Amino acid sequence: MVDLYSQYLRMKKEIDSALLKVVENGQFINGPEVHTFAKNLGFFLQSEYVVPCGNGTDALQLALMALDLKPGDEVITTTFSFVATAEVIALLGLTPVFVDVEEGSYNISPSEVEAAITSRTKVILPVHLFGQSANMKEIMRIAQKRDLFVIEDVAQSLGATYEMDGTTKFLGTIGHIGCTSFFPSKNLGGFGDGGACYTYDETLAGKIKMIASHGSAKRYYHDVVGVNSRLDTLQAAVLDVKLKHLQSFINARSWAGKLYNQLLVDVEGIEIPKGEPYANHTYNQYTIRVLNNRRDELQKHLQSQNVPSRIYYPMPLHKQKAFQKTVDSKLKLPISERLSLEVLSLPIHTEMTQADVEKVVNAIKSFY
Repeated sequence: MVDLYSQYLRMKKEIDSALLKVVENGQFINGPEVHTFAKNLGFFLQSEYVVPCGNGTDALQLALMALDLKPGDEVITTTFSFVATAEVIALLGLTPVFVDVEEGSYNISPSEVEAAITSRTKVILPVHLFGQSANMKEIMRIAQKRDLFVIEDVAQSLGATYEMDGTTKFLGTIGHIGCTSFFPSKNLGGFGDGGACYTYDETLAGKIKMIASHGSAKRYYHDVVGVNSRLDTLQAAVLDVKLKHLQSFINARSWAGKLYNQLLVDVEGIEIPKGEPYANHTYNQYTIRVLNNRRDELQKHLQSQNVPSRIYYPMPLHKQKAFQKTVDSKLKLPISERLSLEVLSLPIHTEMTQADVEKVVNAIKSFY
C-alpha cells in the first residue's frame, strides 16, 4: 500500500545525518530537534503555536482536555472514521454524538451536525478523511452561531489547503485546534509514532503543552492532572528532514490520485473519489466505491493479481460494540453504513510510477 523504504532512500543521507546527530548529543527526550521541528512545522502551516506529542490519538485527547469540558458534554463527530476519533471522547467521560457523512466526500455532513446540536453540545470534531477536506466554511458558520469549539482531525490530510472567504488556509488552522498524526504512512510520516496539536490561540497552546507534560508548566509543580505525551527526539529529527519534502510528497500523491481518476473514470461498477472545489485532495488514501455488492469479490480478485488493497472502514463507529452504551440502538446513518460495504482503498504513495498505477487499474479492468 505504501513504499516507505524507497522514500527513505531518496533522502537517506539527510535522515542518517539527523539521526546520528541525536545519538551523538544524547538528548533523546525533548532534545533541540523537537523544538526545531515544532517551529518549522508552524512556519509551514502558518500556525502560531505547534505542540508535538506522542501520537495522533494523544493529540485529540490533549485538545479535548484543554477545553475544560465536563463529563456528559457532547462532542459531535463523524461515524465514518478510525476509532481514535471517538475513542478519546469516551475515555474523557464525554459523549460522542455520531452523525452521517456526505455522499461524495465521505466527510461529516454540516446539515447533520446542525440537526444534532443540543444544549449539551460543546465541540464539533470533523475528520478530513483520506486527504479530502470537510466543508469547513459551513462547519465554522454553525460553530460560531452556536458558540461551539471546533477541533479538526487532520491525521490523514496534513498539508491540504482550503479556500475560504478569499483566503487559502491549511487544514487544522481553521478551527480552534488542529490535531495530526505522524504515523509512518501519513502525508508526513515518521519512523514510528508521533503527533502534534496546532492552534492560533496562545492560551490553548499553553494548556495543551502543560497537560502533555504531566500537567506541569514548571518542573515538579503540577497545576492539573495531565498525561505524559512527548514526541521522541529521534522522530522529530526524521520528521524535520521529511518536512522539507512535504510539498513534493503531496504533489506526488496528487499526481497518482489524478492518474487513477483519469484511468478509472469510465469503469462501470465503481465510483472514483470526488474532489471538492474548495480544497485540494492530498490522497492519503485512494478510495473507490465498489457498487452492486461486489467489493469483497473485487478485493479477492486484486489479491490474486498481487495487488494489495484495504478496507477503511468496514464498520461505522456508531455500530461498534465499544460505543453501544452511549448510542441509541435505533440510530441509522445510511450513507456511512452503505459506504462501509462499498469502499476499497488502492495502493498510493509518494514513490508510485505510472506503471504502478496502470498495474492496479488493469487488474480492476480485468475483473470487469
